[in-house]
Amino acid sequence: MLEKYTEQKLIKVVKAEGGIAPKFISPGLSGMPDRLVLFPGGKMAFVEVKRHGMKPRPLQIKRHRMLRQLGFKVYVLDDGKQIQKIISEITGGDAR
Repeated sequence: MLEKYTEQKLIKVVKAEGGIAPKFISPGLSGMPDRLVLFPGGKMAFVEVKRHGMKPRPLQIKRHRMLRQLGFKVYVLDDGKQIQKIISEITGGDAR
């Protein structure tokens, strides 16, 4: 599946579960994840969307590590089947 379709599915499912998934753009700090996933109650994570089977580039891995060291959840999504599990981990099963 193409990356854009996986990303569109993520946005749709997050919205259906009561959250939002805005595009994350960080001028001056390359390699940041593609999307913020935000749910009520301050539950959030970063999601890097990749084409099926693709892995993050070295700079992206470095940014993911930095964010995790700051205490944030970071996910790499390369298959629409992963979306519900990711949402459940972000919300603690409290979506909606």
